[in-house]
Amino acid sequence: MIWLWHDARDPIRLADHSAATFWYVLPSLPMFLLVPVLLRHGVTFWLALGAGCAPTILLYLAMTWADPRLGLPV
Repeated sequence: MIWLWHDARDPIRLADHSAATFWYVLPSLPMFLLVPVLLRHGVTFWLALGAGCAPTILLYLAMTWADPRLGLPV
């Protein structure tokens, strides 16, 4: 955000960037819950990572589809 401010000095652009970052972080959060649970239950690292990435990808696709329909910043 500091670099964006330094380069652009545009408060609207920075506000849009910040809001979009929030909405695009949300789809990745389940991965950070699922991977440790799977690892603690003996699932191998690569399988746990894949199992965490799969729903994240689906959630990102859903978010990309839903953004314009919900009027969220992109």
